[in-house]
Amino acid sequence: MQEAFIRALEERRAPIRARWETFLRIEKVNTPLANPDTLVYLFDQTLNEVFHALGERNPVRPAPPPPPARDKNPLYAYFLAGEQALLEALILVQAGATGLDPKERDADVTHLRHIMHKIARRDIESLEGVFQSRKPATHHVG
Repeated sequence: MQEAFIRALEERRAPIRARWETFLRIEKVNTPLANPDTLVYLFDQTLNEVFHALGERNPVRPAPPPPPARDKNPLYAYFLAGEQALLEALILVQAGATGLDPKERDADVTHLRHIMHKIARRDIESLEGVFQSRKPATHHVG
């Protein structure tokens, strides 16, 4: 992704956060951890990680599928809302660019989606691991 686009996204951090929160508040809260008032505290950490990854010079690969939906995992809605807010911001940045090659535009969108899905999968699976480790062992007497 062009350095200018990354900077433009970083400069739009506040509007991205606001849209992310708006999208997140639309989602149904299904656990105490899914409360948007709690999840908003993760925005800056996630955005820092996304912006850093965007600046890395990795080849663009097709975006992996998003992590499977988990009804009880609050991070699924968190990352879905974040991806939507970031894609919206990127599209607005790209719309203001003159002479942007459509292939480059599509590659940037794919790259951003890949980064979000990679971070989401890692964090969602980590939280699920915590849930699994906290389940009491069941013993069958037979």
